This record gives sequence, C-alpha cells and structure tokens, in this order.
Amino acid sequence: MEHNANTAAGRPLSELEADARARQLIDAAYRPTPTSFRDETPVPTYGPTPPVVQDGRPPMSQRATDASALMLSGSVAALSVGGATSLVLFTLGQVDPTTLAVAGAAPVALVLAVGSLLRSVGKAKADMHTETHNHFTGSVRQETTNVSSTTKGLFARNRNDIG
Repeated sequence: MEHNANTAAGRPLSELEADARARQLIDAAYRPTPTSFRDETPVPTYGPTPPVVQDGRPPMSQRATDASALMLSGSVAALSVGGATSLVLFTLGQVDPTTLAVAGAAPVALVLAVGSLLRSVGKAKADMHTETHNHFTGSVRQETTNVSSTTKGLFARNRNDIG
C-alpha cells in the first residue's frame, strides 16, 4: 500500500478512499501482462538465415557439458539422500543432538569404511604374485579355435558350436 502524507500522519482512509484504493489494487492485479512475444517478420527466402535463440541448454564446450551433467547428477543424488534423511528424522518424531549427529555421521562412516576396504583390497592384489610357471614333461598339444559371428536384430541367436 502506498504511503502518502495522509496515511503517514496516522489518519485512516475514509470509506470512499479505501474503496477507491481497493478497486485500484484489484484492477492492477487483474491487468493482463504479456508473457510471450511472436516475431511476425518474414524470413528471407534465400541467403543466410539470421541466428535464432534455441530452447534448452546454451551452447557449451564438451567439457562444460560433461561437468554440467555431473553436477546435475550429483544434485539428484544429494536430493535423494537429504530426502531419505528428512523422512527418517520425521518418522522419529523427535530430534535431539545425539540422533542428529548419528544420522549425519553414518553416511560419512560408510564412505570411509568402503574406501578403507577398497584400499586394502588394492594392497592385497598388489602383493599377490601374478606370475605362474607351468612345467610339463612330454609332448604338448595346443589348439586354437577362432569363432566369429554376426548378430543382427533384437532377438539374435548365437551358435558357438565348438567341437
């Protein structure tokens, strides 16, 4: 509501002034506002076409597009984790600092545990000897069979009869 000298001084509006002001506000609220524009200028029949803004994402480099897709995927993942946490806290009915600390630390502890497991598996794999020596006595027979096939269609049937 506009403040003028009369209302700022503390004098209330008369019934006629209040009615006029209410009608003015209602008319302003229901006044149509343009939400789109269509350019009716004819396009030339030949020659270079003028650039037109396309819908969707603006043109970006491949690296920027990949980073944008990664951020969007991460935001969806964060939304699902946050929603699940909110649902659990809502169903608990009460949230005290201990419960909140446990709920906040559980995903971090899980990530650290999985990272430690992967690191230990990597160390164990590095410590394994991958070199194998086979010692044979007598004659050795070695066979090599190459099978190639072309599969086309949705329901492809492979026949790899090795015999």
